[in-house]
Amino acid sequence: MLRVSVDLGPVVARLRASGCVFAEDEAELIVETARDVRELAAMVDRRVAGEPLEYVVGWASFRGLRIAVDPGVFIPRRRTEFLVTEALRVTVPGAVVVDLLCGSGALGAAVASERAVSLYAADIEPVAVRCARRNLLPWQGTVYEGDLFAPVPEHLRGRIDVLLANVPYVPTDEIRLLPPEARLHEPRITLDGGPDGLATLRRLAAEAPAWLAPGGHLFVETSDQQAPRAATVLREHGLGARIVSDKDLGANVVIGRRQRTA
Repeated sequence: MLRVSVDLGPVVARLRASGCVFAEDEAELIVETARDVRELAAMVDRRVAGEPLEYVVGWASFRGLRIAVDPGVFIPRRRTEFLVTEALRVTVPGAVVVDLLCGSGALGAAVASERAVSLYAADIEPVAVRCARRNLLPWQGTVYEGDLFAPVPEHLRGRIDVLLANVPYVPTDEIRLLPPEARLHEPRITLDGGPDGLATLRRLAAEAPAWLAPGGHLFVETSDQQAPRAATVLREHGLGARIVSDKDLGANVVIGRRQRTA
């Protein structure tokens, strides 16, 4: 934090001129985060150039937590808080929780901040793994590097109570329609869901039943249009599936459940 007072006026003016809708709020966050005047100037330059605010200040707000977010890591969205809300409904103390394609680890951190759980996470991107390890450290979460279930310890097979997976679900041809902050700065692998947006979900669904505990739940986010097809994908792999939505947040979550054995 700066040790000298700063006139927010010029900072707000530059941000507003560059198209920042919430220039005053962003200026306050940047000034609050900068350690000196030189860093402040550099941060404003980065934001004016179009870099996401979360990368500039180094964190994103998610369910009341400050989640560290490094450049090259997917930025957690507010709508995804709804997925955590739904997951918490079935998460009991002591549950085994796994956050796949974890990015910054925001989902796992949010669940662990409200329940005492055994927490694991994994991502294929090294920069995301490093970031998630910082965010999950307070809850003693273990983060692995690798694709989907490949790095998850074998002893968790059939024991996962809550599986969180914010899979990429933007159809390849629609990535060009995303806001520049996402399209130009966030890793394509975290956005591109293949031709129909469900490619990664299909891979996940094929393996999930073997990893879920009897009665275990899988939570994935998707779009309005894709939700029915996503639920069908889960059913095709033997999971019960239902769709829940929050219209205010524009959020849709498909919940899969492995049936309990008789």
